[in-house]
Amino acid sequence: MNALRLAWDRLSLYLPVVLMAVMALVTYLLVSNTPILQLLAEKKPPRHEVDYFMRSFALKVFDPMGQVKSEVTGELAQHYPDTDKIEIDKVRIRSIDPQGRQMTAVADKAMSSADAKQIELFENVLVVRETTLTERNGPKETLEFRGTYLYAWLDDKRLVSNKPVVLSRGADRFSADAMEYDDKTRVIHLRGRVKGVLMPDRSN
Repeated sequence: MNALRLAWDRLSLYLPVVLMAVMALVTYLLVSNTPILQLLAEKKPPRHEVDYFMRSFALKVFDPMGQVKSEVTGELAQHYPDTDKIEIDKVRIRSIDPQGRQMTAVADKAMSSADAKQIELFENVLVVRETTLTERNGPKETLEFRGTYLYAWLDDKRLVSNKPVVLSRGADRFSADAMEYDDKTRVIHLRGRVKGVLMPDRSN
């Protein structure tokens, strides 16, 4: 009888520890097998909401020599974390190549990548490649692009539009349903219904 009581006393010393271990195990099993708690524990994806904005801003990109490669300004810029893109109101873009030739673009709205290397332009789009000088031919006529949509790669100096566009150089004028332009090669591809008016050269 004394031996039984002694065994019970020893067991009672460890009983609270055993009960706590059993309760912890049961709690873990309940949490790990509850779908609602699992969903709450998962990281929520970012919502399409503005996380920061800028007013009357200017963003510049420099080359390794410290010269300005491109500049983007606007009235209002809003960043969306889910797409990592920046929406810009009343945008103006200036791009400069190593030879100092400039190309400017304005639009009512724009959607830019976070590094400002790729930009979509919307509504009242105007792109101007400014006049440059050549020793042989003298001043070249300024080249202009007008339309409602344009996608620009600033580093590659490429412009693409799948919407109607109007091009003009001096008195010459072209229109098309779509366009691709490479400023490095000065090659323009016009697609769809293409119309053009070439004025005679009166400089001679």
